[in-house]
Amino acid sequence: MEFIIEALLSFEVILLILVLFLIKSTIKFVPQNQAWLIERFGKYQSTKEAGLNFIIPFIDRIAAERSLKEQAVDVPSQSAITKDNISLVVDGVLYFRVLDPYKATYGVDDYVFAVTQLAQTTMRSELGKMELDKTFEERDMLNANIVSAINQAAEPWGIQVLRYEIKDIVPPNSVMEAMEAQMKAERVKRAQILESEGDRQAAINVAEGKKQAQVLAAEADKSEQILRAEGEAKAIMAVAEAQAEALRKVGEAADTEQGQKAIQLDLATKAIEAKQAIARESSVVLLPESGTDASSLVASSMSIINSLNSKQKA
Repeated sequence: MEFIIEALLSFEVILLILVLFLIKSTIKFVPQNQAWLIERFGKYQSTKEAGLNFIIPFIDRIAAERSLKEQAVDVPSQSAITKDNISLVVDGVLYFRVLDPYKATYGVDDYVFAVTQLAQTTMRSELGKMELDKTFEERDMLNANIVSAINQAAEPWGIQVLRYEIKDIVPPNSVMEAMEAQMKAERVKRAQILESEGDRQAAINVAEGKKQAQVLAAEADKSEQILRAEGEAKAIMAVAEAQAEALRKVGEAADTEQGQKAIQLDLATKAIEAKQAIARESSVVLLPESGTDASSLVASSMSIINSLNSKQKA
C-alpha cells in the first residue's frame, strides 16, 4: 500500500513538472525592440513582437532573434584608388537597423557581414569617382552617396542604413609630404599678404597723419595771420582815433583866447629854435628883416589859424 502511494506521489510530481515545463515552453516574453521568428515543422510560421506570446511546444521553435535597435558596425580599413590614381587607405563606421526581420533572416545568410562587405565595395566605388582633393573637401557628400547606394542594394535584406561615417583617410607618404609642402607654401603666402597689407595700411596712416598735420599747420598760420592783421588794424584805428581826439582837443583849445596866446608863444619858440639851428650849422649870418622877424611870423601864423577856425565854424 505504501509503495502504491509513493508511486502515485512520484507520478503527480512528474506530471506537475511536465505541466510546468509545457507552460514555460508555451509562454514566451519577447524583450523590447526585438523580434522572434517562429518556425513550425521547419517552415516560417510567424514573427513574435515585444510582449507576451504563445507557441506550441515541440511543434514551434524560435528560429531567430533579431534586434530592431540601431547597430554600429566598424568597417575594416581597405585600399581604394581615386579618380586621379592615388591609392588611399580608408576605414569607417556603418549605422543601420533591421526593418524587416523576415527578410533579414531568410533573405541573406548573415546580414551584418553582408552589409559590411557592401559598405566596403560601395566606398571603393564612390572614391573612384572623386579626385584626392575632393575626398577631403566633400566628405559629407561622399558619406551621403555611400548611404544611398547601400540602401538600394540592401533593400531585399530588410536593412536600412541610417548613416555612414568615414573615420580616416590615409594617403601615401609621398602625397602627404606634397600636401604638407603645399600647406606650408599657402601659409607663407598668407603671411606675406598679411605683412604687405600691414605695411600698406601703415604707409596710408603715416601719409594721412602728415596730411592732417600740414592742414592743421596751414589753418594755424591762417588763423595767426588773421589775428595779426586784425590786431594791426585795431592798433591803426586806435592810433588814428587818438590822433583825431588830440587834434580835436587842440582845435577846441585854439578857439579860446588863452589858446591863441599859447599858439603864438609856441610858434615864436619854434621859430627861434629853427634860426638857432640854422646858425649852428651855417657860417652865414642871418639878419632879421621886417618880414621875417618873430612877430611877423607869429602874425602870419595867427592869420592862418584864424582863417582855418572861421572855415570850421562856417
